[in-house]
Amino acid sequence: MLTIDAVSKTFNPGTVNEKKALDHVSLSLADGDFATIVGSNGAGKSTLFNAITGSFYVDEGRIILGGEDITYTKEHTRSKVIGHLFQDPLKGTAPHMTIEENMALAYLRASTARHAYFSRISAKEKARFREQLSLLDMGLEDRMKQPVGLLSGGQRQALTLLMATMVTPRILLLDEHTAALDPATADKVLSLTEKIIAERNITCLMVTHNMHQALSLGNRTLMMDGGRIVFHVSGDERKNLTIDGLLEQFRIRAGKQLDNDRILLSK
Repeated sequence: MLTIDAVSKTFNPGTVNEKKALDHVSLSLADGDFATIVGSNGAGKSTLFNAITGSFYVDEGRIILGGEDITYTKEHTRSKVIGHLFQDPLKGTAPHMTIEENMALAYLRASTARHAYFSRISAKEKARFREQLSLLDMGLEDRMKQPVGLLSGGQRQALTLLMATMVTPRILLLDEHTAALDPATADKVLSLTEKIIAERNITCLMVTHNMHQALSLGNRTLMMDGGRIVFHVSGDERKNLTIDGLLEQFRIRAGKQLDNDRILLSK
């Protein structure tokens, strides 16, 4: 489903602020793979996501999604087939628009029909929105005419997840999408995430600072450092790997100890 072939990106080249954010990164995900990504701040995790979504064009390498080379495809075109959730619950929704209007916008954006942006949402589609909202078990199906800005952070993040997967994306990118939520709400959104991914067999990449999540969620774990993937584990090796073992693999492959406090405290 996703092939990243020797992708590199340097910001501010030739200046004192030059930063090599991605350094010949290669990765292949099969259809339905769910990979977690761990790494310190500045390791290149979010930059990798931005390369996939088309926030910038890479300097070298290729990005192939669903058999299509999207290396130089514009960001708004990629957004039709890529779901993306951020750490900040305020991103991904329009606060002054109603829940129904936000869902309609997401649905039409991902539609493959010509002139979808100018289409009207039918009563049947509105009923579908209501049905999907009811699955969140947050009472949002009875608040469809209310502005999204009135929702809590957890409600907005759950709604954003629903919007990102309303039309099943080719790949779903989760950039610490539960990190800003309280523990109880985070668990609820994470459970909902697992349920949607499993039911629809969505290919997914998820950045996390939680070591337990890194080894328990999905079927593959990646560790990044200095814009590179330094360790990649799956199958029985991953199943038998402990958190201390994962940290030791990072030390061996990166040549240093992982020094991120958030990650270490999650042990």
